[in-house]
Amino acid sequence: MPDKPHWRELFKEVVTSGLCTGCAACVVACPHPVLDYNDRDGVYRPFHLDIDGGPEDCTHGEKGCTMCTRACPRFRTWEGEIDRHRFAREREPEEVFGVGDVLLARAIDPELAAVGQDGGFVSALLIYALEHDVVDAALVSALEGDGSTWRAVPAVARTRDDVIATSGSRYTYSANLLAYDRAVEGGAERIALVGMGCMASAPGAMQARKAGKVARRLSLTIGLLCSKTFDEAIFTELFEAHYGIARAEIVKMNIKGVFQIWTRDGGYYEVPLKEAHAFTREGCTQCPDFAAEHADLSAGGIGAFGEWTLVVVRTDQGRGLLARLVEAGVVETRPGDDDPGAVALLRKLARVSRRRWPEGADPAPRRLPVVSG
Repeated sequence: MPDKPHWRELFKEVVTSGLCTGCAACVVACPHPVLDYNDRDGVYRPFHLDIDGGPEDCTHGEKGCTMCTRACPRFRTWEGEIDRHRFAREREPEEVFGVGDVLLARAIDPELAAVGQDGGFVSALLIYALEHDVVDAALVSALEGDGSTWRAVPAVARTRDDVIATSGSRYTYSANLLAYDRAVEGGAERIALVGMGCMASAPGAMQARKAGKVARRLSLTIGLLCSKTFDEAIFTELFEAHYGIARAEIVKMNIKGVFQIWTRDGGYYEVPLKEAHAFTREGCTQCPDFAAEHADLSAGGIGAFGEWTLVVVRTDQGRGLLARLVEAGVVETRPGDDDPGAVALLRKLARVSRRRWPEGADPAPRRLPVVSG
């Protein structure tokens, strides 16, 4: 980026254009205390403090600081830059869900399989990485307070208990990168990031554009397959108003063609996804990345086998770590072809997401294979 773009360009081209996913990479990478983050009332966006140049400009940027644009995984030619850094090439249009090999995996430990989402693979991976000197900490999401609000917040996991306590899916947004400072304050130098595609591209963007210590410390990325997240209003305006489900009574949620909800009294409810669409978080409406294409390993529960996680192995680091997990008896795997429907759905949902990316922005995310006939 030879023209040294800074907050002024980021604010115009990403933050206020509809491209911003709210990942908070710019806030975490900023070396000056001038950026903050609004995670209230469905906003989920960075903002510039008025103490330094006002909301649209940055005096540090005028002096040559470009760290926020280096960190942003939606700024200009982001996809090709990260592809070349991560995979030494740009992906082909046929690789609609990104570079990588598909398989199915699940935790062997029955406790992790039970408390985790769709087989507990991610939980098993994180615990192994923390206990075997792969990483020092992991940036994850947790539920606020006692969990009764179902508000997702960034958290740091350092132990098995931490991973178990933060396992499962929320379906509302948490900018997990905002837990980075807490991880570093606790002494972490090798940090795993768990997050959807919008966050999973942030470490690659920082590393490709040489964004300093933050880029170096984010040493492992676990991506989560994600079509969208929802505004917190979905709890009161849909679940409670139309189905009588109080958020404090919810114990688990999942999406399997419908919104599945389990409650403390043993109840089970299904909410049609079409009723949830109105609550789609604004930052998701133009996101092209269903499959967390720049993670080391991407994972999600979209297959026919609810106790198995669909995993896309993308990098040598991810491949090596998975081999260690299998050898140690932490997870078991089977070929992705065992569930052809899951692979087909992966391709379909990835294609749908890529079509969201607006014309006029970086053209790479809109490249799709030509379908003949």
